[in-house]
Amino acid sequence: MALFKRGTAGKAGEWYYCLKHATVEEGPECRAADRMGPYGTREEASHAMERARERNEEWREDPRWKDEAEGEPKGD
Repeated sequence: MALFKRGTAGKAGEWYYCLKHATVEEGPECRAADRMGPYGTREEASHAMERARERNEEWREDPRWKDEAEGEPKGD
């Protein structure tokens, strides 16, 4: 008996963006490692990559994530 089911069944009205196929899907059709979501609407899911780029840029600019200046020793 398998410990984990391979099912990808989702709830109606949940939208995902499939990274493998670059498509929007209702309820997960592809495996979890290949998708982003869930999103509340098809429109939100269709902008998943754009939103991810925006968030990455926000995190890159966040001073809490900045490394110490080069050449300075890191504290213990």
